[in-house]
Amino acid sequence: MMRDLLKGAVGGLAATAAMSGVMLAGSRLGLMPDQPPKRIARALLPGHRHRPKPGEGVAGALAHFGFGIAAGSLYGLLARGRRTPAVAGVGYALAIWASSYQGWIPRLDILPPASTDRPGRQAVMVAGHVVYGTVLVLSLNRQNPHDAG
Repeated sequence: MMRDLLKGAVGGLAATAAMSGVMLAGSRLGLMPDQPPKRIARALLPGHRHRPKPGEGVAGALAHFGFGIAAGSLYGLLARGRRTPAVAGVGYALAIWASSYQGWIPRLDILPPASTDRPGRQAVMVAGHVVYGTVLVLSLNRQNPHDAG
């Protein structure tokens, strides 16, 4: 179990790094004015939830990587040392996207629901989550070269 958790953490780290690249590209293309993790950190740091704060970018990046590593660890536990298809990782990542951007993030008044948000931001975030899920599975499958079950 601990081995699966750690393999998932490694996969989650790699997957979050890849996803962050997609998000940075989306920002540079003007598809989203700022990074959602930064907006989440801004809302959770002391002070007005919608005003910029010192350190929110660093806090957002740390939170994003922490969340990605935790989600990867959970996937590693669920996979239990078995190889999984990329579509399973993509589905997992899109479930995270839906529960976040259509769920808890708008409920905390951080960003609007995905269904009413800027189309560019949601296109980038969906693409980023697809990349996250794909890289997560590729990383875990590389660490689990043989089916354990």
